[in-house]
Amino acid sequence: MEQYEPLLLSVWREACRHIEIDRCTETIAAMVRSHLPIDQLLVRRIDWDRCCLETIAAGWASEESPRTEVKSEFPRSKRQALRTWCRQEKAVGRTRAEAAEGPLAMVLPKGVRGEVLAGPLSDGGNPSGVLLLVAAPRETFDDRHAELMSLLLEPFSFALESDHRLREMAALREAAEADKRSLLTRLGRKALADTVVGAESGLRPVMDRVELVARSDVPVLIVGETGTGKELVARLIHNRSPRHAGPFIRVNCGAIPPELIDSQLFGHEKGAFTGAVETRHGWFERADGGTLLLDELGELPLAAQVRLLRILQDGWLERVGGSHPIHVDVRMVASTHRDLAAMVAEGKFRQDLWYRIAVFPILLPPLRERRADVAALAGHFAEKAATRFGLPLAMPTAEDVALLASYAWPGNIRELAAVIDRAAILGNGARLDVAKALGVGTTAPGSPPASEPARHPPGAAAPEILPLEAVIRRHVEAALAATHGRIEGPYGAARLLAINPHTLRARMRKLGIDWTRFRD
Repeated sequence: MEQYEPLLLSVWREACRHIEIDRCTETIAAMVRSHLPIDQLLVRRIDWDRCCLETIAAGWASEESPRTEVKSEFPRSKRQALRTWCRQEKAVGRTRAEAAEGPLAMVLPKGVRGEVLAGPLSDGGNPSGVLLLVAAPRETFDDRHAELMSLLLEPFSFALESDHRLREMAALREAAEADKRSLLTRLGRKALADTVVGAESGLRPVMDRVELVARSDVPVLIVGETGTGKELVARLIHNRSPRHAGPFIRVNCGAIPPELIDSQLFGHEKGAFTGAVETRHGWFERADGGTLLLDELGELPLAAQVRLLRILQDGWLERVGGSHPIHVDVRMVASTHRDLAAMVAEGKFRQDLWYRIAVFPILLPPLRERRADVAALAGHFAEKAATRFGLPLAMPTAEDVALLASYAWPGNIRELAAVIDRAAILGNGARLDVAKALGVGTTAPGSPPASEPARHPPGAAAPEILPLEAVIRRHVEAALAATHGRIEGPYGAARLLAINPHTLRARMRKLGIDWTRFRD
């Protein structure tokens, strides 16, 4: 034993130097040759599910040493016998390859000749591989050699376990990369970072204000029409703030039923109300250490605004049914398309909350005021559409850009993205059919181009143009009538309208629609 201590120390040092087992095996094989007459040193991994062994590391005495097969199989019926041999404490088998039987015959690859020493390797206590020492031609092994072989099993088991962990990490990394690529494809992106089109032109004032406020921790109010990119600006503020490593959570205040607002925002204790079967952390607790975006803040009821004010003042909240205050460290960003100042004057929004939340307002311009960015935005969405739909890239032409720039864009950037998606599908990858995507000729459905008035045939009466909310009310009521007042489920109005049931309920409350009158 003592004469092997310098060798074992060198073997352990080499095994710990490298994570990949194949990088240390050849060096260790050269060390072992000074004590054993070996021609080959092989490390084979056992795949119990596929009933096969694979040589993953090898060291040869010379280039003339015979090569063996890399992968070999064993009968599934013999799996238990091999497992039993591998579980023996430092079991070392000695045999001639030509006369090997039982488990020793199963672990030997084809091409091995002469005397062989074989010992099992374990990964965290589980049998996972085999170490093979093949004697040089006309050489044999004795008991001293078998004793040294048993001492080599532990460092090689450690090296095999490290290599296994490395392969697991590589597999997880590949799976994560595949998921990332799949997600980017579905989102129509090439990278996870948000792209700000128009940062140097139409959005330059907005970007300047984002840079000013991002490093501080004051509340920010983002005001802009629907579809102008309020969430994108909120994410920019978060990513450029000291909280960028923390969570970013968006909550649509208009989609939360009034009776669930407290539970959703502040959480609840187990048993606080019927159905509260476990303690739930609210959105503020989940955003602790990061940023919470309260989208459509103007939709919050006055009662919830009072509790929101306390968090803004001192960072303390209480869960529904709780008796102990909880401190949270959250950066508040709010967004709305409403005129909160007018709502304060009408008594629909608390004045003290308005003063707290509007410390640093950022106004997003509508797309009709950023016509210079239409070309860049159209190209950006064309690339996303091609990626998401698996179509050849087709960029908008000068005529397409002129047509897009002449439109008023009441839905802003969100509407432009939808039009480009539709144009890509209609063009079938050959081109962008922008004219057809906007409607008949150069007219979008329901809206004339901004540069010219709507034209009607001589003698024909101009169609009645209703307010947008009236059109939406009629459409929602038609869906409710078709579904007999059902909102959720496969035959509900939400499924028919392709929106979330909570969003539909919030829209119905806003429009004053009573769904019960549509029930049979």
